[in-house]
Amino acid sequence: MANIKAFKAVRPTRDKAYLVASRSYLSYSENTLREKLLNNPYTFLHIINPEYSSNLPLVQGLDKYKLVKEKYEQFSAEGIFIIDKEPSFYIYQQISIENTYTGIIAATSVTDYLNGKIKIHEQTIAKRQEMFTEYLESTGFNAEPVLLSYNKVPRVNEIMGAYMKDRPEYEFTSTNKVLHNLWIINKQSDINEIQALFIDVDSLYIADGHHRSASSALLSKNRKTKQNSNSDEESHNYFMSLLIDDEQMRIYDFNRLVSDLNGLTIDELLLKVSDVYSIEKLDSARKPQKKDEIGMYVNGSWYSLIAKKHTFDSSHCVKNLDPEILSNNILSPILGVKDLRNDKRVGFMDGKKGLLGLQNSVDSGAFAIAFALKAITFNQLKTVADNGEIMPPKSTYIEPKLRSGLTIYSINDD
Repeated sequence: MANIKAFKAVRPTRDKAYLVASRSYLSYSENTLREKLLNNPYTFLHIINPEYSSNLPLVQGLDKYKLVKEKYEQFSAEGIFIIDKEPSFYIYQQISIENTYTGIIAATSVTDYLNGKIKIHEQTIAKRQEMFTEYLESTGFNAEPVLLSYNKVPRVNEIMGAYMKDRPEYEFTSTNKVLHNLWIINKQSDINEIQALFIDVDSLYIADGHHRSASSALLSKNRKTKQNSNSDEESHNYFMSLLIDDEQMRIYDFNRLVSDLNGLTIDELLLKVSDVYSIEKLDSARKPQKKDEIGMYVNGSWYSLIAKKHTFDSSHCVKNLDPEILSNNILSPILGVKDLRNDKRVGFMDGKKGLLGLQNSVDSGAFAIAFALKAITFNQLKTVADNGEIMPPKSTYIEPKLRSGLTIYSINDD
């Protein structure tokens, strides 16, 4: 049973939606971020980076969060943001050359997260979780949905389809050539039916937003303790999510690069790798396709590597994944990468950049070796989550990537 509810979104006026909506600020280079802040007075990046437009020195922690809230309130006071009069669901759609994604933005339950109905596949870092919780407590809003997936419910798509025949509330194309559409579901009978349909959904799966989910849960716990309350009805017991069915979810491979060969020569490396993988030198670049196959690029050549059966546990839902086999067979014992998440010798590249992206990174001298992996399937992700296991770090590059500021969820009821 998945408990979702409609909410009154704070959102930009129709004429400014395309100006407000932004990618995660972490995805911008410093120069691009500065250009956006300089040339667009409406971008949500001004709220996330309030020091820039206020000509203030950079600050961190609670001082920063206070400025974020002040800038958010300034946007509201200037009429850049409005708040819907009635609780609603929101249909959000992205259309690119490659894919179309359509889902429902809703408030999802912290209780469902805590009792395992909303399932995780990624480990969170306590320090980041606490930082996000402080941010939520200080600012009082959530501006980027957590991306959740679920087993397709055809009737949900039918309801969305009826609204999508009308003109969207928002319709704009971002500079990366993606069309963004948003419709508002505010008819109470449709809201009630969608809620009832999700009650029959066994599980929701976090595709992106593990730290945001965990911090929302910690915030809810802290407020319940402070208020000595067990109620689940307050807004802080929910967090904003985009719900997309599993047939639409797109997972790309997330590939690895290492800056050196850990003191090994090419011949020594290949000899050690041959103990754990069957090696075939390729005439040209080729994406791995066979079971337990990965690609390796080193010293100007591509190799096909197929893991030998005795080197991993094929019955375990995590230990049989290509990223885990690679870490256990090569990265850790041969290249000396013990902490994939924090080792500065390691780089990651999403599969959208292709084999050429990996090859260029090695040929440029920035890295010494690259490993191309197959994309994790959504069924593999679900199996890991259903078994309460954790995926290796940086195993998936999942789309759609969402925008901040299109719909904003207030975690305060006043």
